[in-house]
Amino acid sequence: MGCWKRGCVQIYTGNGKGKTTAALGLTLRAVGAGMKVYFGQFIKGRDCAEIEGLRMLGDNVTLDRFGSGRWIDPSKVELYKEEIELARNGILSVKRAVESGQYQLVVLDEALGAIKRGVLELDDIISIINTKPPMLELIITGRDVPQKLVDVADLVSDISPVKHYYDAGIPARKGIEF
Repeated sequence: MGCWKRGCVQIYTGNGKGKTTAALGLTLRAVGAGMKVYFGQFIKGRDCAEIEGLRMLGDNVTLDRFGSGRWIDPSKVELYKEEIELARNGILSVKRAVESGQYQLVVLDEALGAIKRGVLELDDIISIINTKPPMLELIITGRDVPQKLVDVADLVSDISPVKHYYDAGIPARKGIEF
């Protein structure tokens, strides 16, 4: 198990590809070290290879998903009651996971996107950070990280695109992008 003195808050943000991939890599590393992981995924809804991969890790990873995958217009968020309810139920599930003491790593995948789209409250994430057990590692992903989260995080990586094959017409591929 972990030999560190305290768990950190890590944020993976930016417009580049790789934020969820970074969280998945940390999940794999943690499981390899004998840790238990809670992986909560917001907004995303379609089944993809990453979900199947997490399921293959068995009882070492608890996976919950809190979104339908629908595009959410933040200027009309009131039209997306189902998405708001999914996100609110999701944050309650994350809080229970954090408080349970059974996980050493908790991932809030695409939580920043849920905040930006108005279905999740920034203060809910701040509350989780402020009340997390000292040894728990917390990972948050998504674009457009609010400064308030940057201020309380221990690590913030901004993943920026330099070149992307989408621009050359190569579409998303199963096993690589989803």
